[in-house]
Amino acid sequence: MKFVQPYAATHKPDRLLLTAAGILFAKLLLLRGFFFSELQVGGVFVDLMAALGLTCLMELILPRRWRAGVLWAINLALSMVFFSAAVYHSYFGSVPTYVALGSLGQVPEVGNVVQGLIKPVYFLFFADLLVLIGRSAARMVRRKPRGPIFGPAGRGAAVVQTSRVAAAATLIVCLLLSGVWINRSSAISNEIVRAENIGFFNYQVSTAIEKRKEKQFLASTSPEEIAAQVSELKNSFDASGSADAAAQTNDPKYFGAAEGMNVVVVQMESFQNFPIGYKLDGTEVTPNLNALVEESFYFPHIFQQIGPGNTSDAEFISNTSIYPTAQIAMSTGYGDRQIPSSPRLLESKGYKTATFQINSATFWDRNQLYPALGFQNFYDKPNYDNDHFNNFGASDEEMYRVGLEKIDEMKADGSPFYVQFVTTASHAPFNVPEEFPQLAIPDRLQDTQLGRYLNAQHYTDYAVGKLIEGLKEQGIWDNTLLLLYGDHGGLSTAENDPEWVSSVLGIPYEPSITRFNVPMIVHVPGAGQGEKVELAGGQMDFVPTLMNLLGISPEKEGYTLFGRDLLNAARNTIGIRYYLPTGSFVGDGVLFTPGEGFEDGTAVSLDTLEPVEDLEPYRDDYEYVLQLMKLSDDYVKVLPKRGIGGK
Repeated sequence: MKFVQPYAATHKPDRLLLTAAGILFAKLLLLRGFFFSELQVGGVFVDLMAALGLTCLMELILPRRWRAGVLWAINLALSMVFFSAAVYHSYFGSVPTYVALGSLGQVPEVGNVVQGLIKPVYFLFFADLLVLIGRSAARMVRRKPRGPIFGPAGRGAAVVQTSRVAAAATLIVCLLLSGVWINRSSAISNEIVRAENIGFFNYQVSTAIEKRKEKQFLASTSPEEIAAQVSELKNSFDASGSADAAAQTNDPKYFGAAEGMNVVVVQMESFQNFPIGYKLDGTEVTPNLNALVEESFYFPHIFQQIGPGNTSDAEFISNTSIYPTAQIAMSTGYGDRQIPSSPRLLESKGYKTATFQINSATFWDRNQLYPALGFQNFYDKPNYDNDHFNNFGASDEEMYRVGLEKIDEMKADGSPFYVQFVTTASHAPFNVPEEFPQLAIPDRLQDTQLGRYLNAQHYTDYAVGKLIEGLKEQGIWDNTLLLLYGDHGGLSTAENDPEWVSSVLGIPYEPSITRFNVPMIVHVPGAGQGEKVELAGGQMDFVPTLMNLLGISPEKEGYTLFGRDLLNAARNTIGIRYYLPTGSFVGDGVLFTPGEGFEDGTAVSLDTLEPVEDLEPYRDDYEYVLQLMKLSDDYVKVLPKRGIGGK
């Protein structure tokens, strides 16, 4: 006996696919709305083609009996991806690639930060799934019987065949259009603009294509070949600038001013430059650092250059003078390499090396990063008495206490040491427990992130003072170079409108320059008392500056550095490509941000914080930075891998 099904019912699978395409299209538009300031007609069309293409692919590869379940499962998976991408963008200001989204395993360690980034509107990605669950529950309650499931064989087969032909044709058109869009956008260095032009899915495909091409290229080159290109490029940059650069290189200032000294490096969490010297209603926010500036080299125009690893990337770049790739945290992507670094170079000069941080070393794969950088020892969470300062664990004071004990052991045989401390007390959400020193916060800043931030930086400064006291008590202060710097900005733009910050603090606050400007202070006993170095630079300049002071020439030791010695460079240009798009740079008194390219970019003066209209003088810097970052990426990717258990 045959059951005759109405003609409309034979189209139910087609309606399912159209519904799936419509839902996916709506979610892509929602994601685009979170990413970009406005919806462009071209972008809407791109997302429509992506939704149609994916659903047509499902039509062709999924058996019809499994289709509904698989489509809803894919819908759930994509909703989770879109939700994660929206949260990621709210923090980094970037469109994530599939590589970056793979780092979300680190989220539990910073759950309190992530919670603050989640907006209720992001849950709209799951609205259709809630409706589906509600309808399914209602049907189960009513126990409505299903209708007949078999229809006329001939008509059903014809409908299926027609549907598959239409799906195949649509898929081919979508793939061809995607290929055209991806190819046309390949020259755009600004990842945000590229993603806006080609859509979220095509952006992932474009990333995969680039990685495939990159793999083929890297197989045909070597670190030595790339190092030669770096040297040629940097020399050409010098030749195009001030004539005194070469003269200074032949007889560098302060070369060997700290020769043979111990080295202590302090990376200060979320520490922007503006608290240095600032008084909040007459009270110094950073009294210890202010006093240190008066007897040190102070670099007020240093900018963060981190990638998606944030703090761990700052550790990487400050020890290597190599750009993070901006695709994946360097600890995760390159922790298996043998990376030229300060610890390796100084170990060859007889130094003992160690690094200290209170997280578990598995956080951001530091248990791989530290051996990759050549640290002889690292001291993580189990080494400290947990005074429960914040969600990470122990306070900065406890970290310094343990660090000073280990320093006492390291110097016992008279060897110099190189140690790095990575602070966490001033990590978002910037809550300092009441039993620790507090900054008096005025009423206008109570219950604000800005107020908590200043208080956290005040405690960071207090703890640094304790470290300095400890070095003096051990009798090594006069034979120790102390370098302090901020790892990255801390104040989120979502909670701190720049005009409001300027108003309540009474200082100029620019959303990019002030946010990404971090301090660098270098104390050398007997040198640099109160010397302010106005040249702009970045975290990649730390290694060459440090080595000059120690009287070591990295180039003569076979090391390739992508930064410059800030005490001797006549000019400098450094690239930024996370939180800001690739092609952004600081140099010659401006911060430049590209559009699709150079011509539609924007620049802001570092001095006046006002827009710069004439961009042409900065074209060469833009080209130089793009080339240098590309060489840096190639260089780190062809570095040799470490053997099992090797350094």
